[in-house]
Amino acid sequence: MTITEADLKMFRKKGISVEKIESQIETFKRGIPFANLIAPATVGNGICKIGDAKKEEFISRFEAEKDNLSLLKFVPASGAATRMFKALFEFLNDYNPEKETVNAYINRTDAETLRAFFIGVEKFPFYKLVLEELQQKYENFENLPWHYQKYYLVKLMLSEEGFDYGAFPKGLLPFHKYKTHPATAFEEHLYEAALYDESKGKAKLHFTISEEHSHKFDEEFNRIKNNVENKTGVTFDISFSYQKESTDTIAVTEEDVPFRLNDGTLLFRPGGHGALIENLNEQDADIIFIKNIDNVVVYKFKHNLAAYKKVLAGKLLELQSKVFEYARELDESVPGQARIDEIKEFLSKQLNVHVKPDVDKYKEEFQIEFLKEKLAAPIRICGMVKNEGEPGGGPFWIKDEDGNISLQIIESAQIDMNNKFQKDILKNSTHFNPVDIVCSTKNYKGEKYDLTEFVDPKQAFITLKTKEGRSVKALELPGLWNGGMAFWNTVFVEVPLSTFNPVKTVVDLLKSAHQVKEI
Repeated sequence: MTITEADLKMFRKKGISVEKIESQIETFKRGIPFANLIAPATVGNGICKIGDAKKEEFISRFEAEKDNLSLLKFVPASGAATRMFKALFEFLNDYNPEKETVNAYINRTDAETLRAFFIGVEKFPFYKLVLEELQQKYENFENLPWHYQKYYLVKLMLSEEGFDYGAFPKGLLPFHKYKTHPATAFEEHLYEAALYDESKGKAKLHFTISEEHSHKFDEEFNRIKNNVENKTGVTFDISFSYQKESTDTIAVTEEDVPFRLNDGTLLFRPGGHGALIENLNEQDADIIFIKNIDNVVVYKFKHNLAAYKKVLAGKLLELQSKVFEYARELDESVPGQARIDEIKEFLSKQLNVHVKPDVDKYKEEFQIEFLKEKLAAPIRICGMVKNEGEPGGGPFWIKDEDGNISLQIIESAQIDMNNKFQKDILKNSTHFNPVDIVCSTKNYKGEKYDLTEFVDPKQAFITLKTKEGRSVKALELPGLWNGGMAFWNTVFVEVPLSTFNPVKTVVDLLKSAHQVKEI
């Protein structure tokens, strides 16, 4: 790789070393192996199913201990709403109201998302606002032909001269239609946090956002702060961070040579949500709840959702207390063989740590070192939902190149679909990952782990893109809850589908979880 002075200046600005770039280029050349699936994680084999009595016990434990703990809700929120409106953008690009009706267009293009949008259009929280603007903009708007009304509605929603909703951060788009006002996803996260992320009357939330939208989030918080605090009786400590430029990755040509733009500069791309492990690493809390910005519900469903968050947190506290007990004991004394065997069984049965049979043949001091190493890791409790066709990664048992078996969240892109054995394992999977995580990132001394040490770089992704009319290979860092947490101690817990209500397309807002009144 030939490096110019201009390249070095760019590296310094981004905070990326030459060695890191060279390592990324080697990754392109070497390629990234597919995950080696052994079996799907299922209830009884990697996924816990918690009975009603135990749920109440976990909820009670969390509520009894939370005021002595620092809590934080961590919300990845940098995504724009563009993909939500994909079908509507296609409609604007392809449709001509002078040549056909909207229904004719829908039938011709089989645009079912668009059909659902127009059927439920009055239920959207932004409909009234857009309609009022249309009535001012077009004289006698109500007398225009129906298909013109619909066309102008979509145009005003998405055009830069109009509301420009497609350019909004998803967190600031109106999601829910209450009597008094439309609520954004950002606002709903505050109401939700008040129910389980509150300790001593305060709830702390951290949002990872795009820097260009920081002032918009500040304005939204200032606008709703007093109202939300008055209604919940909770004060909110809100912070924001941005994806670091130092996590950008270099792009290469199909020949694995660094890609240069027409002006000669090297092309870097954002490293994907796996880059947020750096942001998470900077947070300081005893318990951290992780949830995506678009997974919210209207207020009447929040208490049910909050109950399961407390269940996961209670489960975490139960396991964490045992981990801390064992870790302290191993540091302060030399336990007998019976106690060593007890700790091994705990790791295997409770934390899903695969203990190889030959560990039993180690000398006692090496068995203790093995146990210390396995206990000295962040803990994550991940809710898993029964698979009913929703997209998303899933829980699997995998084996790495060294023969180590572990429980992981694997995306379909990491699976070799040409391998019948691997494809059959995927076909037999029963659950998927809704990104519903409660975690502990400190040891028993209260010291924070360096989360970047628990990432598996071999779980990165290589994708093919285009830039300036040329093919380009891009490198995405291991996903935040995939390879980004590969070496954490992991426990999967079954949670109901009602806790998972993402908004991937605009018509998802018509689902009951997002409607104050039933449709």
